[in-house]
Amino acid sequence: QFFVEWMALDLIRDAGGQVLGVTALEMETGEVMILHARATLFATGGAGRIFSSTTNAFICTGDGLGMAARAGIPLEDMEFWQFHPTGVAGAGVLITEGVRGEGGYLLNKGGERFMERYAPNLKDLASRDVVSRAMATEIKEGRGAGPHGDYLLLKLDHLGPEVIEKRLPGIREIAKKFADVDPVKDPIPVVPTVHYMMGGIPTNYRGEVVVPRESDAEAAVPGFYAAGECACASVHGANRLGTNSLTDLLVFGKAAADSIVKFLQENPQRKDLPKDAAERTQARLARLDGQKNGESVAEVGMEIRRTMQAHCGVFRFPDMLAKGVKKIREIADRATRTQVKDKSRVFNTARIEALELDNLIEAARASMVSAEARKESRGAHDRADHHQRDDANWLKHTLWYKDGDRLEYKPVHMKPLTARTIEPKVRTY
Repeated sequence: QFFVEWMALDLIRDAGGQVLGVTALEMETGEVMILHARATLFATGGAGRIFSSTTNAFICTGDGLGMAARAGIPLEDMEFWQFHPTGVAGAGVLITEGVRGEGGYLLNKGGERFMERYAPNLKDLASRDVVSRAMATEIKEGRGAGPHGDYLLLKLDHLGPEVIEKRLPGIREIAKKFADVDPVKDPIPVVPTVHYMMGGIPTNYRGEVVVPRESDAEAAVPGFYAAGECACASVHGANRLGTNSLTDLLVFGKAAADSIVKFLQENPQRKDLPKDAAERTQARLARLDGQKNGESVAEVGMEIRRTMQAHCGVFRFPDMLAKGVKKIREIADRATRTQVKDKSRVFNTARIEALELDNLIEAARASMVSAEARKESRGAHDRADHHQRDDANWLKHTLWYKDGDRLEYKPVHMKPLTARTIEPKVRTY
């Protein structure tokens, strides 16, 4: 049975930490209910909407992350965000890298094919973070195109209309609709755009959510599983490769399902709910309904996105990160005072957006605090004051806890179960 037009609000855990379901809001009536479950699987996607420029859909508000964080579960490696090189400027809609695979290439305002300077061998086909950083550098150094010099140009007219229609279906329509450009005649304006979250809810290769407990760095949380972008099994490390998100979904979706079947067979009885199962949710809703002279949900959300984009973008600077941590904590304080003027219950989208904001701010805080703390460059995390990877001090996973923005770390699995170990190397192009 599918609960369409429902929104999960909070995890329910008992005194021993086992997850026993969620509280959820039926949008049609505004009623809040408990969904009591023997096993709970999150497949809630990413949180790209904490940035102002993203390829992610409007629903990618980190709901699973917020629910986990409020329930005391840490978020792992949230400093690692992948920027896709080619989002339509001003819209964020993704232009697939298949365009460059078919022979399209990037130009700056002078018509120079600049990737030859940054990656002489792979050029426009270098990995996403390399191309994104090259583009950000071109814009920063004044070689961006357009009236404000804030984007670059993706040229594919030389491929011809037949190739574009046959090999890149939909790209022409996207360019026309979102950039007002026909790529058969003119280049598409593009900018690096937040695309994918390498971090998330800590999981193991069986899809079980894991947390540190006593001497065990990865103790399974009974009854709780996660798969897809909301999970961090960390097969992507600090920088996902193209299409591997689909592999992630297929492999760990099945692994989580197998784990759930085994767990249900071993635990046939439903555990009783704790007496305070719905208290956190009721307190959140009561606060929202009773808030007077509060903050605007839209304005606080906009401030989250502006702050993340400015202080935690493609390039990260120590002073900007420190200011970013201070600002995001101030915004988190404002988020506790948001007000919804419409008090109706039936399909109240303002209320939904306010509840989503509670999740956005957790993902933003986790990302900013984790990024400021990691004093090295690794994968998608590029610091201006630490250009190199530092395996001696930073070959470890970050764990961010909501309570006090506390950070802990855990070791990286360096020994595969069946394949040989591959030592980390410097990427060169």
